[in-house]
Order: sequence, then C-alpha cells, then structure tokens
Amino acid sequence: MNQLRRKSKLEIWNLIAYLIVALYLIFLIFPLIKILRSSLDMPDGTRSLGNFKRFFSDPYYFKTLVNSFQVSIVVTFFSLILGVPLAYFYNMYQMKGKKFLQVVIILCSMSAPFIGAYSWILVLGRNGVITRFLESIFHFTMPNIYGFKGIVISLTSRLFPMVFLYTSGALKSIDNSLIEASQNLGIKGVKMFFKVIVPLCMPSILAASLIVFMRALADFGTPLMIGEGFRTFPVEIYNAYVGEVGQNFGFAAAISIVAISITAIVFLIQKWATSKFSFTINAMHTIESKKAKPGLNVFIHFYSYLLVSVAMLPQVYLWYTSFKNTSKSGNVFIDGYSLMSYREVMKRGLDTSIRNTAVVGFLAVAIILILAIFVSYLVVRRRSFKSQLIDTMSMIPYVLPGSVVGIALISSFNTKPLILTGTVAIIVISMVIRRIPYTIRSSVAILGQIPISMEEAAISLGSNKIKTFFGITVPMMGNGIISGALLSWVTIITELSTSIILYTAKSQTLTVFTYVFVSRGSDGQAAAVATVLSLFTIISLTVFMLFSKDKDVTM
Repeated sequence: MNQLRRKSKLEIWNLIAYLIVALYLIFLIFPLIKILRSSLDMPDGTRSLGNFKRFFSDPYYFKTLVNSFQVSIVVTFFSLILGVPLAYFYNMYQMKGKKFLQVVIILCSMSAPFIGAYSWILVLGRNGVITRFLESIFHFTMPNIYGFKGIVISLTSRLFPMVFLYTSGALKSIDNSLIEASQNLGIKGVKMFFKVIVPLCMPSILAASLIVFMRALADFGTPLMIGEGFRTFPVEIYNAYVGEVGQNFGFAAAISIVAISITAIVFLIQKWATSKFSFTINAMHTIESKKAKPGLNVFIHFYSYLLVSVAMLPQVYLWYTSFKNTSKSGNVFIDGYSLMSYREVMKRGLDTSIRNTAVVGFLAVAIILILAIFVSYLVVRRRSFKSQLIDTMSMIPYVLPGSVVGIALISSFNTKPLILTGTVAIIVISMVIRRIPYTIRSSVAILGQIPISMEEAAISLGSNKIKTFFGITVPMMGNGIISGALLSWVTIITELSTSIILYTAKSQTLTVFTYVFVSRGSDGQAAAVATVLSLFTIISLTVFMLFSKDKDVTM
C-alpha cells in the first residue's frame, strides 16, 4: 500500500514534468525550428544560405550589427559607472528621503524604453522644452540628441537602476564584519570600495551587466524612436518583416537567427565569467548604514539626487505635457491646460487598450508564476534528466529578442491545427516566453536557500509531498514570488517589440496604443496614454510595497 502511494506521488510529479516539457516543445522549440527553416527560404522559392550571405556581405546590414554592439557596450559601461556607486552610497550611508529615492529609481527603470526615448525628445529634441529655453534666453544651440547619443542617453537613464537593484541585493548579503575587518586593516573609503565591495558584489554586477547588455542589444523602440539614421539590427528585423520596401520573411528570419546566436554567445561568456567569481556568503549581520562626514555627505546627496532627477525629468515632463491644450488634430500644443488629450484617447479606444493590457498582464503573470514555482521545485528538489532538460529549455528565452519571439510565433501558429495569430492568446504566450526565465532563476535561488528539513519535518508528521509543497514550500517563497510577479508584470505591460508584431486593432495594448499616437505626431494624446501606463506602474509598485515583508525591491 505504501509502495503504491509512493508510486502515485512520483507519477504526479512526472506528469507535471512531462506537461512542462510538452509546453516548451510546442511554444518554444517548435517556433524556433520553424524560424530556422524559414531563414533558408529565398524569394525565388529555393532554399539556401543566401539570406545569411546577404546580411554579412552587405555593409549596410552588417553595420546594424556593429551599431547594436556599440550601443550595448557603451550603455552597459555607463550603467555600471552610475548604478554601482549609487547602490554603494544608498546602502552604506545614511541618506535623507531614502524610501522616496528608491521609489523614484525603480520608476526610472519601469517605463517602456521607447516612451523614455520619446520623453527625451520632448525635453532635448529639436523642439524640446530645454532646447527652446536655451535658444531663447542664452542663444545656445543644444547638440543634436538624435542618433547614437540619444539612444545611449535614453537607455542608460532607464537601465542604470537595474544595476542599482542587483548591486543593492548583493550588498544586503555582505556581512558587516567583513567591512569592519577591512577598516581595521586600514582599507577605507575609495580603496575599500574597489578592494572589498566590488569583488564581493562581482557575481551580481556581472548578472546586472548581462541584463543591461541584453536589453540594450534587443531593444527595438528606442532606436526606432530616437535613432533616426542610426539603425540597429532589432529595427532591421522589424523592417524586413513588416516590409518598408516589400516583405522578406526569410531575410527577417535569418537576421533573427543571427541575433539568437550572438545573444547566446554573450550569455555563455557571462556564465563563464560568473563562475570565475562564484562564491557563497552568509550575512549574520548585514551592513549597517553610517553617517558620512560632512563633505562626503553633501557629495552623496548631490550625486544621488542629481542622477535620479536627470533620469526622471523627461518622464515627469511627459506627464505634465499630457495636461496641455492641443489643437483638434492633437499635433500642436496651444496655451492653457485641460483634459482634452485624455478625452480624445478615450474616444479612440483607451478603455480597450487598458483592458487588453490588464488581461494580458494578469494572465501572463499567473502562468509565469505557476510554471516558475513548479519548474524551480523540479530543478532543486527532484533532480533528473527531465528536470535538467526543463532547466536548459527555460534559459533559451533569456537570449531571444522580442521581435524574434513575435516572428517565430506568427510563423508557427498562423495555420491549422492551431491558429493563434491575431488573438490575445498569442500575445500572452509571447509574454510568458520572454519573461519566464527571470522568474524561474529567482525562484530557483530562493528555493535553494530554503532548508529541505522543513519539508521533511512536515512529511514526517503525515503530510504528503503535494500538500507540503503548497502548504510549506510555496508560502516560504512568498516574498520572492511577489518580487518576481511585480517585475514580470511591469516588463509585460511596458513591452513593445513583441506586441507591435503580434497585435491587431482588437488586441492592442497601452504600449502599442502609445506608439500609434507617437508615430502620428499626436504628442498630447501620446503623452496621455503614456501617463496612464506610468500610473499602472506606480500602482503596481505601491501594491508591492504594501504586501512585501522588507519593502525593498532587489534582485
């Protein structure tokens, strides 16, 4: 009887494992195989490597690859230069308005990338508010923000908070006795920062570098919005698929394969570098923030608040712009303030976009959390070939740009037996594919820190493994699950690169709705929709702060 019961329990987890493998095969592996096959399709109906030859032999297309790497490297460099010291000051020293500062830093990172670029255009563009002010008062002409500089400024202002969050998480795990020991040995100040703090935080700094590099490399909206003649390969994938001068799906698929290969190589290099700095540390006494000397205290506050203010200024001005009067077309601002832009976007389907965003977000987050919890348990507690296969497949979306995911899903599910193209379901699936790796990684890390003795104790008292899992293990993972849900939710509702390929008039989300108004030059209406999207983010962060135990967002 006991043997039969044990076999039944094993079959339940085996069934879950087989179901997860099947889902990955259908919605991830099959679309990737389809796009690989499509990359060989030539316009004349033959199959060859001609699309790849065209990409690497044509200087124009190869230049887009070089441009993407150039942007990603520079953005990663500046994000580290700005984010690591900010995290150090925030965690090591007492600062006024710490909670407010943290909220603003998080808000900087949680806006849609292309909306950030659009905000910078409103502030520093050819007709930007600061540009006009400097010209009229000081007769000073602002340098051109468009192109490479604008992309770097926009992405850095959005991605340095990711470095801050990762480094803050690492600093919270450092034992204060290590800091005291280094100080007793005469290692203080800047020397301690480079000799002690940076090496101890290196795994998290490398993880943050990978996230920033990947997001900058795969970003579609920012180069499209502010790049002008500076083209990157995510934009070329979109152009090849949509067809500025005629659609070429085979060429778009070939660029997608190149993108996957490059990001996979970058990911493997990061994994290798991380393994070189891998170590475990257990903080019995976390770092205690201390009061800085007067001169240093002034510098810390000046640096932190200036950096965050500059990053947040364009977004605040965007909110302000949404309340300005506009002409009937919405293309020109006129004197006075009103809710005109909001009334116009309501007439044109704001409520539908809000509903679609909420539905896609909630469904995707729910699926991500359920899958991440089961996958993390299989990987950590039930090691087998199946669990290792699941773990490997779960990391594949980590290196997939959003436009590639969109094209792969359309090529796979636009014919029978499973037609999903044009539905909300395909957008939900795309969001799950893109965002699940991050939640799985955090869930695996959290579960790995929970002693298995807690589960063994519950089982010894008569609870079965399924009840123990839901009654003991999942609640202990609660705070990490809430953090994962928040980050997944925010990245999903601000996603553009996948949505713009998959959406229809009935399934457009707030980001796509914003982009439509931006592309039409309707600044007031675009600002109104972007403000509503920011409100979603602020509400999400507020809910997290209310339900989170430690009230901090870290990674």
